[in-house]
Amino acid sequence: MTLLEKYRKEIVPELKKELGVKSVMAVPRVVKVVVSVGLKEAKDDKKIIDVVGEQLEIITGQKPKLTRAKRSIAGFKLGKGQPIGLVVTLRGERAFAFLEKLFKIVLPRVRDFSGVSPYGFDGQGNYSLGISEQIVFSEIDFSKIDKVRGLEITIVTSAKNDEEAKLLLIKLGMPFAKE
Repeated sequence: MTLLEKYRKEIVPELKKELGVKSVMAVPRVVKVVVSVGLKEAKDDKKIIDVVGEQLEIITGQKPKLTRAKRSIAGFKLGKGQPIGLVVTLRGERAFAFLEKLFKIVLPRVRDFSGVSPYGFDGQGNYSLGISEQIVFSEIDFSKIDKVRGLEITIVTSAKNDEEAKLLLIKLGMPFAKE
């Protein structure tokens, strides 16, 4: 059973009962998963965008979008419109497939892993976590890595608050660290 099937058949009825909501539509759900990589060296070397874009596409199964600087920042030697990163937005089945892979395969492979921080919520029911090395994803060929890069993962939910979002993520199988 995939995570999406488990969510629809088991988790929704459980959450409906636990949260005391009458409608299935009021139950919190995963709206999207955003995976992004910041590339400060992309302004000097354009090939990095292609290399990291290929890695991000292998990890997520979707072609990444290039993000550009919205304004110039002299302190960072950054001009408006320069490439500064890559982002992928996953929705529906792809989002659930990515989360299943993240919870069951990727996070347990992180060195000295004892659970994700319970403090990564933003106050609106969304959760963000950073992974310091892209090589924890088994799809990445270690021999083709030029530099170890981190990535940021944001799970956007329809929950009204952080408590509902945390309950949803626990039911989905996110391994939170003990507080």
